[in-house]
Amino acid sequence: MKLLDGKLVADQIKSEIARDVKENFLDKGFDAPHIAAVLVGEDPASMTYVSAKEKACHEVGFVSSVYRYPSNITREKLLEVVDFLNADDEIHGFIVQLPLPGHIDEQKIIERIDPLKDVDGFHPVNIGKMVLNLPCFLPATPLGIITLLDRCGIETAGKHVVVLGRSHIVGTPVSILLSRKADPGNATVTICHSFSKDIPAIAARADILIVAMGKLGFVTPEMVKQDAVVIDVGVHRVPSTETKSGFRLKGDVDFDRVSRKCSYITPVPGGVGPMTIVSLLQNTLKAAKKEVI
Repeated sequence: MKLLDGKLVADQIKSEIARDVKENFLDKGFDAPHIAAVLVGEDPASMTYVSAKEKACHEVGFVSSVYRYPSNITREKLLEVVDFLNADDEIHGFIVQLPLPGHIDEQKIIERIDPLKDVDGFHPVNIGKMVLNLPCFLPATPLGIITLLDRCGIETAGKHVVVLGRSHIVGTPVSILLSRKADPGNATVTICHSFSKDIPAIAARADILIVAMGKLGFVTPEMVKQDAVVIDVGVHRVPSTETKSGFRLKGDVDFDRVSRKCSYITPVPGGVGPMTIVSLLQNTLKAAKKEVI
């Protein structure tokens, strides 16, 4: 078993981005790429993600702004914030951190974002272009997954990929990306969801198993083919007396047991998470260079 070290790969990509920013922006007298995040409420996971994004931005020389609002913000006010960021020429890209409070329709907010600033890659225009294999901003976590597979030399062409979970953030877009005529891609993809029958048997046939179910320890050894590649997208806080924080992070995969059976596996933390953040940086760099038009 070998670890697919997302932190190591992300650090390599951040070094490449930092060099790009210096050579193509700062040394030429241009403003550095600027990304903004809109954070509504005080969801711990969202706050942690935005904080990690800020840290990564500073490491590569980006400008990073965070707009914080209380959880009782109205939809109308949040739409005004989106309109303001759309119109601000100094901001190359921005995200509205999800999830949003229940009284706000997330899709309405996403659809209001300028597709050319949608560095999260969730706008219907970017999703549509992704399906057609046209230049666009890809959703950050799926982009991180295919980049990790590519950088670690994991062949996808002709492989059977099983994706557990069909969310529009991870499962559905990564299934599209890996089935496209592209590299990475050209895989035969099966996507499983809550209505799928006999998920364990389907998962056990996968050469590459991508797990985004949101269920702690869902995947057990009998669900994994010998020498399969396993990508664990899940993140769960589990109480622990062995850490200062009082908790540790675990995934959707029973790592200790499954890791003995597969050829490659992502750890939690340190696997997909760092790749998601660095993918956001990659999209922002593309936005600053106006590579998606």
